[in-house]
Amino acid sequence: MPRWFNTAGPCRADHHYMLPALRRLPEVLPLIGQESYFVLHAPRQVGKTTALRALAEELTASGRYAALHVSCEEGEAAGDDFAEAQRAILSRIRRSAEIYLPAELHPPPFPPSPDISLLGTALAAWARVCPRPLVLFFDEIDALRGQSLLNVLRQLRSGYSDRPTAFPASVVLCGLRDVRDYKVTTDSRGHLGTSSPFNIKVESLTLRNFTRDEVEELYQQHTHDTGQVFLPEAIDRAFYWTQGQPWLVNALARQMVEKLVPDRGQALTAAHVDAAKEILLRRQDTHLDSLAERLREPRVRRILEPLLAGLALGEVPADDLRFVQDLGLVRLAPAGGLEVANPLYREVIPRVLANTAFASLPPQSITWLRADGRLDTERLMEAFLAFWRQHGQPLLGTAPYHEIAPHLVLMAFLHRVANGGGTLEREYAIGTGRMDLCLRHGPDTLALELKVWRDGEKDPLEDGLVQLDGYLAGLGLDSGWLVIFDRRTGQPPIAERTRAVAATTSTGRRVTVVRA
Repeated sequence: MPRWFNTAGPCRADHHYMLPALRRLPEVLPLIGQESYFVLHAPRQVGKTTALRALAEELTASGRYAALHVSCEEGEAAGDDFAEAQRAILSRIRRSAEIYLPAELHPPPFPPSPDISLLGTALAAWARVCPRPLVLFFDEIDALRGQSLLNVLRQLRSGYSDRPTAFPASVVLCGLRDVRDYKVTTDSRGHLGTSSPFNIKVESLTLRNFTRDEVEELYQQHTHDTGQVFLPEAIDRAFYWTQGQPWLVNALARQMVEKLVPDRGQALTAAHVDAAKEILLRRQDTHLDSLAERLREPRVRRILEPLLAGLALGEVPADDLRFVQDLGLVRLAPAGGLEVANPLYREVIPRVLANTAFASLPPQSITWLRADGRLDTERLMEAFLAFWRQHGQPLLGTAPYHEIAPHLVLMAFLHRVANGGGTLEREYAIGTGRMDLCLRHGPDTLALELKVWRDGEKDPLEDGLVQLDGYLAGLGLDSGWLVIFDRRTGQPPIAERTRAVAATTSTGRRVTVVRA
């Protein structure tokens, strides 16, 4: 059977291109050997379930353990009904054991027990009769909520001292977040905030992304099977966009080999990677959708809004910062400072935030293209000024992040241009006070620097010209736009103050300064 790049569910070596699942978890086997209880947390679609299933199979095959991967997702619907949640988990344990464990390792009939201790009683009974030490991987543990979650954690803690003869020898809780961030209520504030009631954990591990060499190793499996070559430039470009995020690595390859270049005799290039990236951004498949859902959470917004606006973080709770890192949305840059986890997320986050503004755009004739299809930047400027004067003020209210509302509306306008056959790329970083946009349309490139003039600050024109000059130099351009959004109080209406004037940088580059 031919293998393929998997973007849905756990990987199987006989079906999918995949790397050794345990390579990224070297710490796990020693912890299990020490009969430890610990936490493994990582963002969605990085291979947690694949790794845990492979580890459970390996441990059981070794003859030393009875190891089982169990999903707690079925218990989510029970909410605070802890008895029902436990019954759902126990049912999943029995089904999984019947599928993945030899008959002699199956759990016995679960004994009767009070509702509050169904899980602990069942695990204790299983551990007593099982001929090997039990190792259980509770995946999607953070799908449980409220009293159901607390009840499960407390039972695991209570049975910990009875291991290994009368309780599982090792238990691994696996989910999106560390145990302190498990939700115990239905609102956004209800988090444990501490490792108790699972304070028996000895480690909190995470699963790293692929390295550049591992991306090459994965892609080479396709070359080995089909003969289709990924050029080094394609591998470099795929790693640039994804920074090794496993789902993105697979999703880019899948688009390339199945949709863009199905001819196995044609080599895959960096341009194919860029085209695949645009397809993913437009489609916003399940993984990207799940990220989008997070963007409106207050804990996420407190980090991302200043990051996107180029502002300093200010006083934000350390738990919020760790939470957004655990979700895989941001990371600490090697040179210090916070940044979006990879360039593809850097593209998709503002695009998702601008969706409402884009959907709210009024109909507009495409006047910014010449007869030969080339981009006419002067006509584009005229179209933008007219659009902003008429629609800027009401559209600002559609933006979910107030600090970058004008940025999002401008990006929505430019997406209309890009969707006609181009791309829109963004650069932003904590503390820079700026956002850079690069609109590419065929052979034409337009660079824009976005600044905000806030109360108590000086006119950002001078700094903006210097920053734009550097941005243009990096792109090899001799002209661009500097857009200054005046957010000071007491200003005239947008329709009255929006205008464009010519300026020149210190190195002689031509700039159109838009006051909006």
